Amino acid sequence: MRLSASDFTPVRPPSANFGAVFTRRWVVELILDLCGYEVENDLTRLCAVEPAVGSGAFFAVMVERLTESRQKHAPDLDWQDLAGCLQGWDLQIDQVHNCREAAVEALVKAGCPAASAWELASGWVRSGDFLLAEHNAQTADLVVGNPPYIRIEDLDARLLAAYRSACPTMGGRADVYIGFFERGLDLLKPGGKLGFICADRWMRNQYGRRLREKIVSGPFAMDASLVMHDTQVFLDEVSAYPAIAVLRRGAQGPAVLGDAVQSFGADGAAEFADWAHGTGESLRGVGVTASRIPAWHSTSESWPEGSPAVLAWLEYLAEHCAPLQDERTGTRISIGVATGADAVFVTKDPDVAEKERMLPLSMVTDTKSGSFAWSGHYLVNPWDEEGLVDIARWPRMSRYLTNHAATLLGRSIARRSGPNWYRTIDRVSMGLIEQPMLLLQDMKAYIHPVLAPAGFYPHHNLYYLVSEEWDLEALGGLLLSEAVERQVSAYCVKMRGKTMRFQAQYLRRVRVPELASIPEDVLTELKAAFRERDRVRASTAALKAYGMRALPE
Repeated sequence: MRLSASDFTPVRPPSANFGAVFTRRWVVELILDLCGYEVENDLTRLCAVEPAVGSGAFFAVMVERLTESRQKHAPDLDWQDLAGCLQGWDLQIDQVHNCREAAVEALVKAGCPAASAWELASGWVRSGDFLLAEHNAQTADLVVGNPPYIRIEDLDARLLAAYRSACPTMGGRADVYIGFFERGLDLLKPGGKLGFICADRWMRNQYGRRLREKIVSGPFAMDASLVMHDTQVFLDEVSAYPAIAVLRRGAQGPAVLGDAVQSFGADGAAEFADWAHGTGESLRGVGVTASRIPAWHSTSESWPEGSPAVLAWLEYLAEHCAPLQDERTGTRISIGVATGADAVFVTKDPDVAEKERMLPLSMVTDTKSGSFAWSGHYLVNPWDEEGLVDIARWPRMSRYLTNHAATLLGRSIARRSGPNWYRTIDRVSMGLIEQPMLLLQDMKAYIHPVLAPAGFYPHHNLYYLVSEEWDLEALGGLLLSEAVERQVSAYCVKMRGKTMRFQAQYLRRVRVPELASIPEDVLTELKAAFRERDRVRASTAALKAYGMRALPE
């Protein structure tokens, strides 16, 4: 039996977080224009759905456009014949009432009798949970809106389970908006369009993989993507990293990629919409740049962003270069140890446990200068080559960890581990400490590899690279270069201000020249550039290593 929103009333009170973020009118107008919901078209023949009406930012404009289109294309059409033209949903009954009142006002202003206006509005705007409601597939010409932003931590466990049952793409740590994409896409008729403004993390994060797979496996196409991270698209200040995505049920064709800056507004939006409906290859408009690419990505891996030239370059690298993580060279990328209780396991006191149980730990602070400078941190290490040690054989460590048992037992990993309550989340791989490694801090404005000698184990705030074949200074020179940074930038999630995420999942997408193909003098240049922290010199040497004259614009 399918659960409905009413089943969860006791666990989601009116004061709960409904993820409401309200959209500026010019942004609404832009999305409707990009989706073709324009007065010039006969909207009385279409069915448009807004899955979370909120304050009515989208719905009010849709009603206005529908009534204008009726006047233009079918002025004699009975008002009640518009009953199937719009559909709106919301969980909050006050929002439903407000949206109905706004719809009535717009209808009466357009000449609709008040009684008919109330009947239409009551049928159009429904109280309910769009994700759990029964829908007839492929009945909508348009699904549009600003889906709610609700993290899974803010949901009752039963409601989250119901959402995941109804929306299989909502795996892992997927935000609720992923479910709105899935159910919205399922509603589309052939040729129908979905236009949402929401965080673009799903295009590059792991939790969006199932949604990406649904899209690329068809029958869906990406028509437009406009990144608006630095633009004030909402009425309130929020860190949502918004982007407009326009998808269509149908075969993939050319797609539009745009990037808006802080100055982007109503004038730039109108200019962008006009250009998107045309055939021009590129746009440098008011607060926005854009390009038209011949096709969209065909993989469920994270979707890179960039100009047509950058995307073509990435495809070339994928075909002609080696992956950075490569069994042939023994090059591996991973993240340091997570403990679940750093306040206990990470210490600068070398005497809290036996010497054999104290593992020198490399921290983010050790890499700040560009050269490794150990800050004196240790990991209290409950692991050896065989696995978790018998704590009774190490009385000093046993005494120390037992004194902190309340903290350690409060961790979920401890509750699942029974007698092994003193374990860290991650197992320590003892062989790793014998290897020098390149360390990378996650969030930086530019790539910042640092070479750490053997004898140190990385903390979980650091990503690391080890290799059997590469000279790590030469590899560090490549990583320091713009050629590698541009690849990471295309694949990674960016924070506000264009700060990049240098996570393993993005580093593994990087392609490097075959080691055997790099001339010895170029390897020497890369090593020298790395030692000197000279990004320009590293970039010049990297171009030679890749056999390129310049990077794509």
